[in-house]
Amino acid sequence: MHTKLTLTSLLAIGLTLLLCLLWGAPLLWAISTALRPEEQTVAGLQWLPDPIVFDAFVRVLTMGDLPVFFLNSVVTSLAVTVLTLLITVLAAYSFSQLHFRGAKTLFWCCMFGIIFPFEALVIPLFRQIYHLGLADSLGGIILPQVVSPMVLFVLKRFFDQIPKDFREAAILDGAQEWQILLRVYLPLSRNIIYAMGIITFMGAWNNFLWPFLVVSSTENMTIPIGLTQLNDTYGVRYAQNMASALIGGLPVAVLYVVFQKRVASGFLAATGLKG
Repeated sequence: MHTKLTLTSLLAIGLTLLLCLLWGAPLLWAISTALRPEEQTVAGLQWLPDPIVFDAFVRVLTMGDLPVFFLNSVVTSLAVTVLTLLITVLAAYSFSQLHFRGAKTLFWCCMFGIIFPFEALVIPLFRQIYHLGLADSLGGIILPQVVSPMVLFVLKRFFDQIPKDFREAAILDGAQEWQILLRVYLPLSRNIIYAMGIITFMGAWNNFLWPFLVVSSTENMTIPIGLTQLNDTYGVRYAQNMASALIGGLPVAVLYVVFQKRVASGFLAATGLKG
């Protein structure tokens, strides 16, 4: 059976290919640069490395502090993800299902966090972290990231879509609020929670600005911050910089590829569509 291509379909395919080119070209250029000898990186436009060498990757992977950076990124990203989901799930359920006085006002106060970019809040956040004695520590990296207004908004919207009959039936059976959340709402929202968790983990892993501001000692640096120290030690080496960027982004890329179906299912569930 042949599918007839309409003008709209052709335009959609052309736009998709254009976006793939715009997003894929920098990645291909980074891979190409990382596989060249260092002296060829400033020789001009050259997409295919000749010869192909892995010296830049070897230098990055043999850094003595790389395992420390990697471990710090894993610890902080997991902590941010777990705490964010724990707080936002409880808050979203409360705002959605527990009708207490001032709930709407409090919810929209939380939503104001979406309006202000994180960069506008770094100075007051840094002052708070400093006075709490958490500067230059993993706790100082984790704490300001554990509340996400966007995750709260998405989860509340999903909980609002769950039929009230499920909650009422559970109440008639004598279930407590925590039992309703654990046995009714969490199983129904599994995909959207997985999606929010993966997005949160990726954001925490790739976060550069806040760890850069709050951490100064090498033993507390995460991958994005630690790999920038290569320039301080060796000067600007473009092949090495591209190799470090690829190594730093590889874990989250693998994570997304492995769980992309759950991410897609979660967002489809959040919009009320079926995949």
